[in-house]
Amino acid sequence: MDKFIITGGKKLQGEISVLGAKNAALKALVAACMTDEVVTIHNVPLIADLFVMIDIMKDLGADVSLVGHTATIHMKKFNHFSIPLDKAALARTSSMFIAPLLARAKEAIIPNPGGCRLGARPIDRTVDGVKELGVDITYHSEDGYFHAKTKSLKATNYHFAKNTHTGTETMILAAVLAEGTTILTNAAEEPEINDLIDLLNAMGGNVSRTAPREITIVGAEKLHGAEFTISPDRIEVVTFAIAAYVTGGDILVKDAHKAAIHPFLEKLDETGASYEKTEEGIRFFAKETLKAVDITTGIHPGFLTDWQALWAVLMTQSKGSSIIHETVFENKLGYVADLKKMGARAKLLNPPVEDREKVYNFNLEDDDPSYFHAVKISGPTQLHNAIMTMLDIRAGAAVVIAALAAKGTSTIFGIEKLDRGYEQFEKRLEKLGAKIQRVKKD
Repeated sequence: MDKFIITGGKKLQGEISVLGAKNAALKALVAACMTDEVVTIHNVPLIADLFVMIDIMKDLGADVSLVGHTATIHMKKFNHFSIPLDKAALARTSSMFIAPLLARAKEAIIPNPGGCRLGARPIDRTVDGVKELGVDITYHSEDGYFHAKTKSLKATNYHFAKNTHTGTETMILAAVLAEGTTILTNAAEEPEINDLIDLLNAMGGNVSRTAPREITIVGAEKLHGAEFTISPDRIEVVTFAIAAYVTGGDILVKDAHKAAIHPFLEKLDETGASYEKTEEGIRFFAKETLKAVDITTGIHPGFLTDWQALWAVLMTQSKGSSIIHETVFENKLGYVADLKKMGARAKLLNPPVEDREKVYNFNLEDDDPSYFHAVKISGPTQLHNAIMTMLDIRAGAAVVIAALAAKGTSTIFGIEKLDRGYEQFEKRLEKLGAKIQRVKKD
């Protein structure tokens, strides 16, 4: 494995630009396959998952060019309707190709998706919804593929049992060319979904949010080409903001004001943190010791689950005790062991919950008595160096930020996971003054 060698104790200072949102860009690539015309997408992040998705598209028959941060896609026709297992294992969004394949080729063979293993993450909510659009879909355990066919996609009214970001997007994509009007209720409200809606509408679709957690899709006969720009990544904004605070630094994050980070800023205000909104973005700067603040992750507009590991690092440098309660995934606190290696005072726990079905967004049958859903962190604590291995993208970013705040030199393995969600992370941190080196495996 490649590794990072990080010497902590350097104040991060300067300006940084955030790139397009990973969780919007990957879905935009799938949307581009809904038409036989050219679609151009600007501000795509050059991350590993993007290249996996492009490889899948090329295998399916697309002509794809990438110039700088602009991708041009022309899926004139599908060569076949099966997603390669080895590629699907690398990117969870690979499952979403079921929509353009069914809409245009009437058949799709999709493997169980991969990506970061953040608990079970079943796609049952997606499969159940697609069936309601007139699709015959079965899972073949002998080959690990979902086999789906349709004579014609038909509109439906579908209610999601629980919030699902990817499921909502897949249903939007499948319904945009279905016959009739589809109404999705209890649909996800994450802002990246709005990027997908805006792109599809630019392509000639008719998709709108018609009520809270309700999306109406009027099926179109055909979609055409379009040009679109991806919104700034709200997870990157928070990553660099917390890096500024825990290193005692001062960072202007350009275009941060355009990202959907209001839930983060609300909690940040409770800590007493200093930041300044400017025309260019938001300047985050360390001034005084922060106050510890509890957070509970939740579906939008709640506190984003992908921010919680980063928040944990901030709490190690804040005064008092805080509890971080994860309600979106059943097993997403593995990074706490690495923070404890670095000297963090952290204790895993399961807080009392009266109505687990209502509070937790994951399927309760996927829970396990060995899993913890919360962590109590006491601070401030001077972190020290350690040897760690990344578990997933966001936990990986958190341990990197923690190492930058720590005394001594840390070694972090498994950084390929970080490459899935952050473009040239170490080089961008170096420009802010970080002492971080990527060491390639022999």
